[in-house]
Amino acid sequence: MSGALNVGIIGCGRITDMHVPGYQRCDRARLLAICDVDPVLLARRKAQWGVERAFADYRELLADPDIDLVEVITPHHLHRRFVEEAFAAGKHVSVQKPMALTVADCDAMIVAGERAGRMLKVFENFVFFPPYVKAKELMEQGAIGEPLSIRTKLGSTMRGGWPVPLKSWVWRLNTESCGGGPTIFDDGNHKLSMALQLMGPVESVHAWIDRSFGAIDSPAMISWTHTGGRTGSLDATFSPHMTSPSKYYSIDERIEITGTEGVIEVTCCTARLWPRPPLLLHRGGETTAFEDLRHDWLDSFVDSTHHFVDCILDGGEPRLTGQRGREVIQFALAVLRSAETGRPVRPSDLGGGA
Repeated sequence: MSGALNVGIIGCGRITDMHVPGYQRCDRARLLAICDVDPVLLARRKAQWGVERAFADYRELLADPDIDLVEVITPHHLHRRFVEEAFAAGKHVSVQKPMALTVADCDAMIVAGERAGRMLKVFENFVFFPPYVKAKELMEQGAIGEPLSIRTKLGSTMRGGWPVPLKSWVWRLNTESCGGGPTIFDDGNHKLSMALQLMGPVESVHAWIDRSFGAIDSPAMISWTHTGGRTGSLDATFSPHMTSPSKYYSIDERIEITGTEGVIEVTCCTARLWPRPPLLLHRGGETTAFEDLRHDWLDSFVDSTHHFVDCILDGGEPRLTGQRGREVIQFALAVLRSAETGRPVRPSDLGGGA
């Protein structure tokens, strides 16, 4: 495919403020159309972004012959329907993480893309966050020897960050629309995806999730094993009275990857609690600070958007493919199943019926 892509976005909520700059900064694609069921929001976004076409009905957007690529940025339970219909309309599709609520939904979306001969990408921006990209590069160069474990700290608060409309929170607190809670299944999808990206396939998961805060699925402690004996863990907490120094969501992530010869630490992502270098490498008794890495959360969205545009126009496989998105959903569902049963769960045992 040659020329520039015309893009349509279904869903104009808060997170689209991170998606749109990727097209505004790309000379190979332009945002041609948007769709939302809220007429006030739709009109505001149309004026804000200078978009040519705005639709209240997503079927009108899909019927537009000028649109090449559709971004689905809606509550999770709507992903499968919009993705399947976008493929039926002959569009390439980028769907916001989490890919779907069930493995069966993931399978249906993958098949729909294959039948249509169009490309499917799960929009998971963390794999493009420059400090994470550098961490993977260092690992592949052998900077810490053989990787042994990954440890992720996830903290969320009620204070700090940008304003989020109440309706954007409400659907995330409903299991039927979100799939499993705002901390572990929704935001946690990023962290589980990074564990797969950095350490490889997951064999077994054991999880404990407390719901003392009601619909908030936190605190939580999750541990798992990777193929080859590597291990991982996720420690999630909710601090209702703490202020998070974030331009975006009031969420903080830090990861530590330990190997036989050293340790890599990524100190920030969505928020930045401390003024520390975004990435540190400890090896041979010395610590190297990577001070100059781009580390604004927006960078990961822009890079992710440009990558998919290049894949469509030049060929290549997107990150994440539908298959990888499916693996992340299996991982997330194994976490939920283990927390419910108190027993270890193998993600591979959760097939199309899950």
